[in-house]
Amino acid sequence: MADRSSRYGVLGIGNAIVDVVARCDDAFLAEQGITKGAMTLIDAARAEALYDAMGPAVEVSGGSAANTLAAYASLVGRAGPPGAFIGKVRNDQLGAVFAHDIRAAGIAFRTPAAECGPPTARCLILVTPDAQRSMNTYLGACVNLDEDDIDETLVASSSVTYLEGYLFDPPAAQAAFRKAAQVAHAHGREVALTLSDPFCVARHREAFRALVREEVDILFANEAEILSLYQVDRFEDALAAARAETRIACLTRSERGSVVVCGDAVHVIEAEPAEVVDTTGAGDAYAAGFLAGHVRGWELGRCGRLGALAAAEVISHVGARPMRSLAALAEERFGADA
Repeated sequence: MADRSSRYGVLGIGNAIVDVVARCDDAFLAEQGITKGAMTLIDAARAEALYDAMGPAVEVSGGSAANTLAAYASLVGRAGPPGAFIGKVRNDQLGAVFAHDIRAAGIAFRTPAAECGPPTARCLILVTPDAQRSMNTYLGACVNLDEDDIDETLVASSSVTYLEGYLFDPPAAQAAFRKAAQVAHAHGREVALTLSDPFCVARHREAFRALVREEVDILFANEAEILSLYQVDRFEDALAAARAETRIACLTRSERGSVVVCGDAVHVIEAEPAEVVDTTGAGDAYAAGFLAGHVRGWELGRCGRLGALAAAEVISHVGARPMRSLAALAEERFGADA
């Protein structure tokens, strides 16, 4: 159980990104040389060219961990405990938009904006008719997040520090993760990690394995990511490996629901019914639901069901953040104590 005496429930550390979401067909992906369903890092020139080629788009503040915090805030409301976020933006227009949006959601955000260097990051998300999302990310200012950006007081006063796997590419960010995890554990707090993407896992498999073994209390991964982490072909083998290396593992399987394991306990959770429009942010919302239950002391199976409920709302529309109150949905589903 998380420590509910802390000021903040969940502190997310991740990429501060503005999402640009547009629909397209498979032919457009082929024409642009985009790997369907993957997250691809791009440079500034590619970002400009792809933006020009995209159709009409919706622009919203995003980033995986920031999306999780937005969903978490929608779940806990004023009842708290509130969420917080650490991420790097530039002192430019998109940076100001990001900061305003995340604070307006009730999330503490006080990472100083960079005064020089690359601009605020953006993610160009292409959604095909089968609801798969292909993400093309220009990280910009995100790559400059380092140990100095880790607010130790904020980490120490958060029940769970939630680390975003997408941020793992820059070596400085890996060091920042280690510092945050060590501060959290020194103060009796928990550390959660989301693997984010199987390609990201493949790039840093051994470093991820070491982080999971040494620092992570709660691991979030989808089926492709956990298979990549342990280089196995069967989900059951990956689940067993995760069980051995971390205290709690939350493994999502799309329409097949999710599995939460903790020691000998195994909770199999069915997916909530939903009309799938856009899978962007499904894993982020699941983590938000699970953690919102966890910091309030819910048993793990119920936490997983809240995660499934949050994910179902997010995939029912375009965009990675909830469009209706998740707290209201949870009350309908679980009763007044949700």
